[in-house]
Amino acid sequence: MARKFPIGIQSFEKIRTNGYVYIDKTEYIYKMVQEGSAYFLSRPRRFGKSLLVSTLEAYFKGKRELFEGLDIEKEEREWKVYPVLHIDLNARNYENKDSLLAILNQHLEKWEEEYGEEKNNRKPEERFSYLIEKIYNTTGSPVVVLVDEYDKPLLQSIHNEPLQQEYRAILKAFYGVLKSTDAYLKFVFLTGVTKFGQVSVFSDLNHLKDISQDARYGNLCGITPGELQENFPQELVEFAQKENTTVENLCARMKNMYDGYRFNHTMQGVYNPFSLLNAMDAMEFRSYWFATGTPTFLIELLKKSDYDLRRLESIEIDESQFTSYRAGNSDPIPVIYQSGYLTIKGYDERFRIYRLGFPNDEVKYGFLNSLIPYYTSLSGEENTFHIRHFVSELEEGDTDAFLQRMKVFFSSIPYELHESTERHYQAVFYLVFRLLGQFIDAEVRSANGRADAVVKTEKFIYVFEFKLDGSAEDALKQIDDKGYMIPYTLDRKAIIKVGVNFDMSIRNIADWKVEK
Repeated sequence: MARKFPIGIQSFEKIRTNGYVYIDKTEYIYKMVQEGSAYFLSRPRRFGKSLLVSTLEAYFKGKRELFEGLDIEKEEREWKVYPVLHIDLNARNYENKDSLLAILNQHLEKWEEEYGEEKNNRKPEERFSYLIEKIYNTTGSPVVVLVDEYDKPLLQSIHNEPLQQEYRAILKAFYGVLKSTDAYLKFVFLTGVTKFGQVSVFSDLNHLKDISQDARYGNLCGITPGELQENFPQELVEFAQKENTTVENLCARMKNMYDGYRFNHTMQGVYNPFSLLNAMDAMEFRSYWFATGTPTFLIELLKKSDYDLRRLESIEIDESQFTSYRAGNSDPIPVIYQSGYLTIKGYDERFRIYRLGFPNDEVKYGFLNSLIPYYTSLSGEENTFHIRHFVSELEEGDTDAFLQRMKVFFSSIPYELHESTERHYQAVFYLVFRLLGQFIDAEVRSANGRADAVVKTEKFIYVFEFKLDGSAEDALKQIDDKGYMIPYTLDRKAIIKVGVNFDMSIRNIADWKVEK
């Protein structure tokens, strides 16, 4: 009988009582409780944060029977029961200030009903503070506060600064209670996608220990390669048989597709749990995580800042630049990193510089595909159609058809974008060649001394050079002068040089020359 996978299930109790697969993370919970009392954890969406909060809730409510056979059972002896206030801001669309106040008051009313004495004529922060002190005094026990997706209202209003200011003011006052009532609290845990810095909610919560990049908790959410092997031995064999390959090859493919998240430069990569569990359940490779939500607000940030998309492949950034997102910051990278579309790829110890990049193929190609409709007017379906034909044309050696199709991409840039910068058109070139990389070997220039793009198929090697308001002849000459073909001369494939001239006055490819 096939095992049950907890896809979309965020209740620890439901998973444990209904026989779903559970990957044991309780050793980290015990460590947290023993070594501290107030924590913050940032992780991308659908990365197991809600399940972690639910597990903490079950632990502090003393539900020992749910932890039978898990790591924490070997350590914990007392299983004390504490009053737990669990705040979940995830399941709501925050359209205005009233919608945020409504969800806070909904939680407060539930707790006031349980512990007595309503204070609904007071502000949420006043009610919250009064409740914590009252619970402590009436039960004789310190209170546990767990907040899931603390930043959901802030993320939803990221492009509406007046509304975000209102949200920040409300949440700053509400979360500030967690510091002023510290004497009555046993444990505090906040999760979210981003860490909003400066004048935001964290200015009053400087007592929280941020474990988002702490290597000791790097595997707290996500699935390690070891956990994959240990927890899914039979499924891996069956999946490999279905794919007509070996378990070793299957795992290598899974690693490329879903692994690669690193929240500290010293740790190994971890798998996105949502994608991995879906793939193991369906025994099929698909873009599960990306299909659950397009990063619209991130794309708007990229466009608003006129960010050079070519930099996404290898970003170097100072530690202070990406550990927290500052309201009004024109740099989109911190929030793109914290949202899970970029991850740590390397670290320069001497200068304390991080190198960021896409964690895996699911994120890389999902993100790049989602950008196309925002830089052109092509829909996702049209985009897929064109990319498929781009590949076929290059494999067949039909360079002219490829470039004619490229002209279609540029002619599809919406009228309102016709004043776009040079960078906008560079972005379209970049996206096309990067998306080809899903199917054939395609490189885009990321450093000096290389051609703008190189594509390798079974029969051909294409070396592309683009000129802006120049000439196709000059582009071809640069390929020869700079020796761009030299690395490929020993290859038995036919080398095709392609010089392309882009004319800003017509906002499209003007002409090209091809030499074999």
